[in-house]
Amino acid sequence: MGTWKARPLPWAFWPWVACIHWSISASKFRPIPSSSSLCWQRARHRQSTSRQAGKPLALGVFLRSILGGRPPAPSARAHLSASDLPAAIYAVGDIHGCLPLLHLLHEHIYADAAGIAGEKWLVYLGDYVDRGPNSAGVLDALLAPPPAGFRRIALPGNHEVMMLNFLERPARNASWLQFGGPETLASYGLDVKSLLALPERQRIAHLQSHIPEEHVDFLAGLPLTLSAPGLVFVHAGLRSGIAVAAQAEDDALWIRGDFFSAPPREGLLVVHGHTPARDPVVAQGRICVDTGAFATGLLTAVKITASEPPQFISVAMPTTPL
Repeated sequence: MGTWKARPLPWAFWPWVACIHWSISASKFRPIPSSSSLCWQRARHRQSTSRQAGKPLALGVFLRSILGGRPPAPSARAHLSASDLPAAIYAVGDIHGCLPLLHLLHEHIYADAAGIAGEKWLVYLGDYVDRGPNSAGVLDALLAPPPAGFRRIALPGNHEVMMLNFLERPARNASWLQFGGPETLASYGLDVKSLLALPERQRIAHLQSHIPEEHVDFLAGLPLTLSAPGLVFVHAGLRSGIAVAAQAEDDALWIRGDFFSAPPREGLLVVHGHTPARDPVVAQGRICVDTGAFATGLLTAVKITASEPPQFISVAMPTTPL
């Protein structure tokens, strides 16, 4: 198992824009031939103030709301855009360590897509880790090659960023430990009490010895949004009045009320997770597919094609008869 080093997001000081065909393979982006062109667009290459300080992202949003000041900087993460729609898109809601549900949902998606000719996309809307029992297994599943005819595109959630913050600075009072971090550590064979009893340098070394470098690189390199004609995929939502490529990471990963109350963007459907409900939420200009898998036992995806209204695929683990 390789080791990783605490570091800022990749490409933070590389101001480039490139249009490429790409896929995810072992946490690396690489050109591949495809009929669908994805444009890898860089926003300003500066991390948000809250991430640099190692604080929870939501804190920066809260302080700005009461104290004022400059708006947050655009994210250092990439924004993907596609000029054409694939034959079908399956957008998966928050998984939160529920690996059996993910496997079951994949089975249903693959069966549904069997009769669809052309490329299909699997879009994951973030929050793969925390709360559920097998975050490490979920990341392994996302890193695995997709079936033939599918392209896998994973976006980050706020829980992935909290995890990365902790790995860079594993403080005993880190907020991540109150939001499902101990369950994620346990999935790597780490006991949080034993970990925190160590001096900080030893904590970092202990984390590096248990968490694969490819998992860290994968989470650090995830693009913030995916845009396609008439569609935007993002973890939490969008700040009104700001272009997609200029969205602050804090907003894209944490926003709720301001996004829900804002008027919809004309001609644009935002597909997101982050705000759990028992059933998928369909509102004007947005669809939320976070059905609280770790709490409800339900994991949901929405199927989007150019010729049909959106359709939902939800799965639940079968109960064992008494």
